[in-house]
Amino acid sequence: MSKPGAHSLFRDVGGGPVCPDGSVVCIGAFDGLHLGHRALVRQAVERARDLGVEPVVLSFEPLPREFFAAAAPPPRLMLPRAKVEGLRALGVSTVGLLRFNAAMASMDASEFVREVLVRRLAAREVWVGPGFRFGHRRGGDLGLLQRMGAELGFAAAEIAPLLHDGERVSSTAIRQALVDGDFARAAGLLGRPYAIAGRVVRGRQLGRTLGYPTANLRFGGKVPALRGIYATRVHGIGDAPWPSVSSFGTRPTVDGVEPLLEAHLFDFEGDLYGRRIEVEFVARLRDEEKFPDLDSLVAQMDLDAAKARAALAAPEDHPHPQPHHRVTA
Repeated sequence: MSKPGAHSLFRDVGGGPVCPDGSVVCIGAFDGLHLGHRALVRQAVERARDLGVEPVVLSFEPLPREFFAAAAPPPRLMLPRAKVEGLRALGVSTVGLLRFNAAMASMDASEFVREVLVRRLAAREVWVGPGFRFGHRRGGDLGLLQRMGAELGFAAAEIAPLLHDGERVSSTAIRQALVDGDFARAAGLLGRPYAIAGRVVRGRQLGRTLGYPTANLRFGGKVPALRGIYATRVHGIGDAPWPSVSSFGTRPTVDGVEPLLEAHLFDFEGDLYGRRIEVEFVARLRDEEKFPDLDSLVAQMDLDAAKARAALAAPEDHPHPQPHHRVTA
């Protein structure tokens, strides 16, 4: 049970009441917390304020699409910690990051309504995005929410689709923009530049011996939405973003496996291990590729560094809004 102003995170369908005095709930995957997600969350926060109850966001971990495609998980924009931090920043103190497992997948939509929305959250209103479906075999929709709400004492509604430059804002569109290296389009749909944040971890330290020491971030065992070599800016080092060139992938030349983000900060000296940094993606330079030997790899790294410096020195057509889109590793 959460106290007013306290931060509450719950993971399970079962358990005692979370909001005994009532809530306004919004539900979704919220992968990326893009402009459409933010509009939905803000609607719930405003309605909760009007009604004098708690705003609650319900999401899932893993995401349903990851659970059903476990052998080949789809790309992910945002990791759980970043999602929760972003929701807190939007004024949500209570977050349900429900474990999506076999039991959740088999739960009937009406049971989800009774157990989670009514029993645990005492929902007064439920808000969803366009085309929202939930429950076993996606059997629940807005119509079911409205019918059950009339019986159980809550209202349900959806927000209209959000457009940006004539395009519907969606996580799918953002993933495609990242694949295409169109970071201006991705930033427009997100409302901020796409970046990945996390704590610097130790790698194999091969880059140091090749003249390109890197700050390494893991991506939490998830599949990233982009892969390749990029011109980047690193935040969290000094007062200004630090120009850099980054590789995000599995390092085929040195037999890497886990996706790793490796950022080489130009003209930087110092130890970053354990520091939290944020890597903002500015321009895509090339695909990741396997080289026959380390000399060939270093020659290509020299070219990548020169291209990244040039890209970062070019005038920006679109000044980056603040704050940055955090994807915490």
